[in-house]
Amino acid sequence: MALSANDVMKMIKEKEVKFVDLRFTDTRGKEQHVSVPVKAFEMDKFESGHFFDGSSIAGWKGIEASDMLLMPDPDSARMDPFTDEPVLNLTCDAVEPSDGKGYDRDPRTIAKRAEAYLKSSGLGDVAYFGPEPEFFIFDSVTWNVDMSGCFVKIKSEEAPWSSGEEYEGGNMGHRAPVKGGYFPVPPADTLQDIRNAICLALEQQGVEVEVHHHEVAAAGQCEIGTKFNSLVKRADWMQILKYTIWNVAHSYGKTATFMPKPIVGDNGSGMHVHQSVWKGGQNLFSGNGYAGLSDFALYYIGGIIKHARALNAITNPGTNSYKRLVPGFEAPINLAYSSRNRSASCRIPLVTSPKARRVEVRFPDPTSNSYLAFAAMLMAGLDGVQNKIHPGDPIDKNLYDLPPAQAKKVQNVCSSLDMAIDHLNKDRDFLTKGGVFSDDMLDAYCALKMEEVTRFRMTTHPVEFDMYYSS
Repeated sequence: MALSANDVMKMIKEKEVKFVDLRFTDTRGKEQHVSVPVKAFEMDKFESGHFFDGSSIAGWKGIEASDMLLMPDPDSARMDPFTDEPVLNLTCDAVEPSDGKGYDRDPRTIAKRAEAYLKSSGLGDVAYFGPEPEFFIFDSVTWNVDMSGCFVKIKSEEAPWSSGEEYEGGNMGHRAPVKGGYFPVPPADTLQDIRNAICLALEQQGVEVEVHHHEVAAAGQCEIGTKFNSLVKRADWMQILKYTIWNVAHSYGKTATFMPKPIVGDNGSGMHVHQSVWKGGQNLFSGNGYAGLSDFALYYIGGIIKHARALNAITNPGTNSYKRLVPGFEAPINLAYSSRNRSASCRIPLVTSPKARRVEVRFPDPTSNSYLAFAAMLMAGLDGVQNKIHPGDPIDKNLYDLPPAQAKKVQNVCSSLDMAIDHLNKDRDFLTKGGVFSDDMLDAYCALKMEEVTRFRMTTHPVEFDMYYSS
């Protein structure tokens, strides 16, 4: 049962809430917030919204049209587990005061439009998403970039490189080797209690946890598996998950990051995204084809593969994303599908029931803005269904052992952010169908991302001294 505005007002009384925190997500996927003392939070906030300045948000409004409204979603209400005073958090849409419609560049509004487009297309009622974000927990991290040079230093007592360190109370010595973090028990896995605490805090906020474990990278890589849900709700949960992981790590005196490739030479962090489309209570991905898939599901995969390079700009939105997507290292860079192959960009997981039939898209990473990433993948998949784009034959052999002639035929994802932006600029009609994404929003997104590309291009990298100093 969805919560109503009345339910929220009751909750505020029962929990003796002191502040209501209004949250929304910017273009880059970063959650933003403003707090309202409870005496200033009346029922009319759900109808009239709360004014804020949209011109200060990266990639949003110009200074000449800055007033915007936050419209809280009552069903998103949850108590904040990390504040000293009782605070109620509400997820909001950013709305244009002039016409009362969702703001063109608001990621949650775009995700809602994608759900509406699915229904209006007649293809399905609901799209389910189940992301699996990986992340690192470090003891500390320091970096500096200025004219005199640059450095980054990661500290992790769990890391293989810490075997020679002197620690107060001694060096424990139990460590997983490089790429050996999957799944040794404590004391090699030092993060069990932190992950337990994260899971309990997620459950308190209504996000259902299914599994948690240490991941492959030895220096504190983890994964927490949470339940699938419909597109917007699942993107909301993703924001709650990130907030919770950062803050629980912080409370333990540690630091968490979703950067795809913080460590050179060990596994990066991806975000495999499971997805399926349903209509009238039936899973449209279930059928009698390859690995139990329907034609609908195969065409959906065809759409994802066809538009993968444009999708990369949204699902792999940082220059660091492409440090993970490198050929030859288990990364899901091959634009192919398979029920067995983990280097394929689309995998069909083994399931016990046809109801659970789904496709797992493996190239996204957790720095992506979930509202935009889920919406964009749905639009690509639906374009495949509408145009009957067949993805060809599955590839069940190890994609790295294919004969060169066959390997050449398998396309790869993008190898850099600027390449991905280029593809998004050339291939975006599938996103603007039904007014889900607008050209204006995509232009603003690409401009924001090009700023990152330019800064990265202009910054001398320490490895270049290694390669060229004596040239």
